[in-house]
Amino acid sequence: MKKINLLVVLLVAFMLLGACKQQAKQSSETGVPVSTAIYPDWSEDATIYEVNIRQYTPEGTFAAFAEHLPRLKELGVEILWLMPVHPISEVNRKGTLGSYYAVADYKGINPEFGTMDEFKALVDQAHEMGFKVILDWVANHTGWDNPWIFEHPEWFTKDSLGNIIPPNADWSDIADLNFDVPEMRAAMIDALKFWVIETDIDGYRCDVAWGVPTDFWNDARAALDELKPVWMLAEDEDNKDLLIKAFNCNYSWSLHHKLNEIAQGKADISAIKNYFAAADTTFPKGSYTMQFTSNHDENSWQGTEYERMGNGALTMAALTFVLPGMPLIYSGQEAGLNKRLEFFEKDEIDWTYIEMQAFYEKLVDIKQQNQALWNGNAGAPIHFLHMSEENQLMAFTREKEGNKIAAIFNLSSEKLSNAVTCKMLDGNYTNLLNGTSFSYVQNQEFELGPWEYMILRGE
Repeated sequence: MKKINLLVVLLVAFMLLGACKQQAKQSSETGVPVSTAIYPDWSEDATIYEVNIRQYTPEGTFAAFAEHLPRLKELGVEILWLMPVHPISEVNRKGTLGSYYAVADYKGINPEFGTMDEFKALVDQAHEMGFKVILDWVANHTGWDNPWIFEHPEWFTKDSLGNIIPPNADWSDIADLNFDVPEMRAAMIDALKFWVIETDIDGYRCDVAWGVPTDFWNDARAALDELKPVWMLAEDEDNKDLLIKAFNCNYSWSLHHKLNEIAQGKADISAIKNYFAAADTTFPKGSYTMQFTSNHDENSWQGTEYERMGNGALTMAALTFVLPGMPLIYSGQEAGLNKRLEFFEKDEIDWTYIEMQAFYEKLVDIKQQNQALWNGNAGAPIHFLHMSEENQLMAFTREKEGNKIAAIFNLSSEKLSNAVTCKMLDGNYTNLLNGTSFSYVQNQEFELGPWEYMILRGE
């Protein structure tokens, strides 16, 4: 009995001495649901790229966009998310060209972009080059001249007088669908299957996923997986049940907003640590979030990353590639896009200087070449390391099957110095940003300039 007690004491003492306190917990094995969704192998190390066909080229067509595929292959992105390609309703249209998200025909192609055959050719070419293609899907509502309005008015939400209504007053160009109607659900799933069967796309980004019942998405995912294993992104953050069966990934809206606030000096790094501490106890195990500094909504309505994040924009972009989750690059970010693209008008991206291409290529490559940074269960959890004092210098590690990544970020506009008080960082590293060697011993002090960062791989 005494021997057993002594063994326990020694074991506990060893654990206390050899481990460092960490400010982000690993996912709990109890009380946290487990995702049962299929996660295709090709999604494990992928970066997603959002394609705005209308604004991508002067022509605004599938064929014109296809000319950029070789450059995107060099960029290293693997999933191409195409914003809605459907015809846009003319009734109650906003602006000259209308919103991509006011769908006039779920099985049609916007003639401004090209033909169905040209869309199929784009998907085929993308597949031949190793890309996966997902389509933006709008299940929550239709445009006002969608045939369903006239053929099946009972499929829509109505007011007390029997009038079809929009989801809210501001979304006046769309009509709200009623998911209490089984026939409408069946028609929506049939339309989702259509694009997989007819064009061989690889999944969907689902607009306003939070506004559609979870059980519908569960049924839709099951129907799609019978055709081929798909990958699904939900525009949602709060309904974690969506990630149990239907979706692989959702949005990290709250973290994105905190990154904006940190860049503006309105929040500190504790906001990042708190986000991941909460995520460990709420996100279904295996699922993950999409990390981003911009997307079509943020760019058009909230401003470019340079407006919101100033001199910290590129540092925050680098951070999204080493935090848990799948990083997103929005159309034009690799060209230093520094204007808000008009949402309802033609407002093309200027590709004269792709000044940030090499920057993003490096980040994509770092993610792909280091398993610790992969997505979901394929990658590693994050461990924030204690610093000798509190400031905006943040350090963390991620380690998976012998691949160890350490990152140190100065998330401020001031030069900062600090020391990691954790022995687990000791060792030799390669700085993945410049290829130089780096050695660290406990309590060694880091000094980083404004918005400077290091991404290190253990040797």
